[in-house]
Amino acid sequence: MKKSILNILFWSIVSAAFIGPGTITTAAKSGSLFGMDLLWALLFSTLACLLLQEAASRITIVTGRNLGETLYFKLKNNLSGKISLVLIALAIYIGAAAYEMGNLIGAREGISLLFPQNEKLGVLIISTFAATILLIPSLKIIARIMGVLVMILGISFLVTAIKIGPELGEITSGLFSFRIPEHSQAPVLILGLIGTTIVPYNLFLGSGLTNNKQGLSEMRSGLAIAVILGGIFSMAVLIVGSSVIGEFSFENLSMALDRKAGNSGKILLGTGLFAAGFTSAITAPLAAAITLKSLSGSLNLNHWKPAGKYFRLSWSFILLIGTGFALIDIKPVPAIILAQALNGLILPFISFFLVWAINDKEISKVKNTILNNVLLFITLVVSLVIGLRNLLNALSKINSIKYLNNSSFLTIIIIVSIIFTGVFMIRIYRRNE
Repeated sequence: MKKSILNILFWSIVSAAFIGPGTITTAAKSGSLFGMDLLWALLFSTLACLLLQEAASRITIVTGRNLGETLYFKLKNNLSGKISLVLIALAIYIGAAAYEMGNLIGAREGISLLFPQNEKLGVLIISTFAATILLIPSLKIIARIMGVLVMILGISFLVTAIKIGPELGEITSGLFSFRIPEHSQAPVLILGLIGTTIVPYNLFLGSGLTNNKQGLSEMRSGLAIAVILGGIFSMAVLIVGSSVIGEFSFENLSMALDRKAGNSGKILLGTGLFAAGFTSAITAPLAAAITLKSLSGSLNLNHWKPAGKYFRLSWSFILLIGTGFALIDIKPVPAIILAQALNGLILPFISFFLVWAINDKEISKVKNTILNNVLLFITLVVSLVIGLRNLLNALSKINSIKYLNNSSFLTIIIIVSIIFTGVFMIRIYRRNE
């Protein structure tokens, strides 16, 4: 029993990584605009996240190499492959830095709800605690600490959602209706809900933390429970957001919670927002360091061990960037736009490589079932849609081209994604016949 609980806590680091201020903001805003109607998007994204994370961790267990190492050994032998490795590393690292800014700014907003006069001091305290945890030389211990923290975060929102008292029929309808509301923000929020759950660096994080001595069934059970709980916690945030009346803001959300759950709304929201920012403020730098380590090919050097200087420098730089922008209260729009564009490309690239690797008989000894590949096909289509949509969104902000974001372009993106993914899967099957 104890071993099972520790296994779940270990894998809860994946949930800690995707439940951040961005997830809370997107889910709560979705609830405020559409009630329970978009719960299905979180259901899909949770299952897709589980599918991809299982594939990434399975590669580590059956081959002894994690996702980044597999990329390195497949791409290192030619110039285009080496360029690809550098671009992947840069995209993941810059993306983690941009997310870290949002994580610490989100944690700061949580502190401001709890202690309005001490928010900047709170940022320094958060950063210090995050660095202290990251200095622990055992990644397994860090993962378990994150598991405990994300459970506290999730339970706070779950209790709040229960206090709101949503109708069971509305929840069931929202989970299985697959309805897209006729509203200009609906497609954006649907893609946002999916995109905040399937995070590119999470695949490197989960695969990098996997112990290749662990059995497949043990990995699958721990990962499944942890990710599904993370999805339930995200759904609880959406339900909490449905209590907002009028324009969405954290202040309006806390007022709505006061009406629904007594006078503790600000405390509940502040605690949840702080915990989300704090846990993600640890996982983003950790994921960046693990990614650089696995893609560098320097796996045997002491400098890349968790207590080594290269590993610590990698996460320290991400943490410092986030702390600096959270303290001076500047939103680094150009950096975030660049990160959107790079991550818009990296999510489908990593997802496609992952599906190719897990179906390659030379790499993976555990053959994928037809059902598994059908589910992966759907996930690949969605990841490509999200990637292209985020890339076009970033381009539209840079060039102020509004037509890149209209419904016609979204339809074209979906059609192109289905055709491209179909051709890709057919080629995989032919190659492995």
